[in-house]
Amino acid sequence: MFILYQRDDCHLCDLALAVLAQARVPGLDSVFIDDDAALEARYGSRVPVLCDGQGRELDWPFDASTLSAWMSGQR
Repeated sequence: MFILYQRDDCHLCDLALAVLAQARVPGLDSVFIDDDAALEARYGSRVPVLCDGQGRELDWPFDASTLSAWMSGQR
């Protein structure tokens, strides 16, 4: 499972979603941080941030190649 932390009306988040769709990332969920003080404090200026089920984080910017290498390291 993967979670993309993002904001409403975020151009960079839209770009990240396009890369994730192109890479066909399985089990992707989006979490909007705008109305959550704890998430805002953690990810505020870093969004978009992709997290995996093991707690690893991948900050933007990333492309399909970077994403693939990061995902292959999750095992």
